[in-house]
Amino acid sequence: MTRTERHVDVLIVGAGPAGLAAGAELADAGAGHVEILEREQEAGGIPRHCHHGGFGERRTGGRPRGPYARGGTDGPAYARRSVAAAVRAGAVLRTGVTVTGWAGPRTLDTTGPTGLGRITATAVLLATGARERPRTARLIPGTRPAGVYTTGELQQAVHLYGQRIGTRAVVVGDEPVARSAVATLRAAGVQVAALVTGRPDTPFRVRRSGLPMLTGAVVTALHGRTRLSGVELRHDDGRTTTLRCDTVVLTGDFVPDNELARRGGLTLDPGTRGPAYDAAFRTSRPGVFAAGNLLHAVERAHVAALEGRAVAVPVLHRLAGTDLPAGAGQPLLVDAPLRWIAPNVTGSGGERPPGGRFVLRTDRRLPRPLLLVSQGGRELHRQRLLLPAVPDRPFHLAAEWLDRVDPLGPAVRVSAL
Repeated sequence: MTRTERHVDVLIVGAGPAGLAAGAELADAGAGHVEILEREQEAGGIPRHCHHGGFGERRTGGRPRGPYARGGTDGPAYARRSVAAAVRAGAVLRTGVTVTGWAGPRTLDTTGPTGLGRITATAVLLATGARERPRTARLIPGTRPAGVYTTGELQQAVHLYGQRIGTRAVVVGDEPVARSAVATLRAAGVQVAALVTGRPDTPFRVRRSGLPMLTGAVVTALHGRTRLSGVELRHDDGRTTTLRCDTVVLTGDFVPDNELARRGGLTLDPGTRGPAYDAAFRTSRPGVFAAGNLLHAVERAHVAALEGRAVAVPVLHRLAGTDLPAGAGQPLLVDAPLRWIAPNVTGSGGERPPGGRFVLRTDRRLPRPLLLVSQGGRELHRQRLLLPAVPDRPFHLAAEWLDRVDPLGPAVRVSAL
């Protein structure tokens, strides 16, 4: 089959909050031919099937409202507004188009309604987002009956396809997305039997919700033949129990959708598992940028959109020929129990991360931790947090120490005491 070839100025892969915001910003800034590719038939990303409110809303003082707040813009409306803004600015949006691989440093092969294509761009932005790991990737043993969902699969089944779910469900996880799963189940008329978490305690926000909770418990097996009949749990005291249910929702455990980045040979960060990148969103490949939850699964839609707008500046520098080399700078590594830091390359142009601070995550609760930044045994910075750092919640490290990094030295390490 013949493959059509063409050139664009900026090619954006992914039409979620980050990709659409970047497309709107670049097209509005006169970046030339800006094209956004989306493999789904409808653009907008995950918000398309998140029917709770709070998208894009902010409290007084600039703090974002929670994604499960009542009122405000719901997910589908937020998605439609983002699509309209990108198209209105002049970006070309093509849906139902899948990028199948790389044919060059900034040349991508595609397949879509018009057939096979090959697009070469001056600048490529990867904004492919993140996904929840399914049951198979979580290595949960047992049978393979119907009735097992991730949050995203549940929301699509209920809100996009109007499918019947079940009658009695167990939700596994206590991240904010678990509450979204509960809301979706209740909207579908499904009783929530319990919310299960392996942690010994649960955040106040979950206890306050009145949900039935089982803490210190992990799923060890799923039972049922054609349909799920129960979830087997092991408690931290060694007891095992089985909860009767016909539906289970496995929430959280997000990973970057990094398949295209891996195929392109981009350096991946061991912590985030997304592309390694600096404060200007440059990856290890010249002219290839990344933004949004591909970089750090998973942040809220407004954070991804902010990054999409921020990446426009370095992309414009690339188009003007004033961009700095990709892959320069030192890797940023974290010590346990810290999980990751983003950005995770120091860079070489004096750029600062959005907001002048790095984002971190931890695997366990840290009461008012002291963050230490060092390079080759030399201390660069120390910062005491005023509040606890808790799992599945971002916390921040000031970037004022970047000027003290030795560009010829070893990797920079961040630890928490």
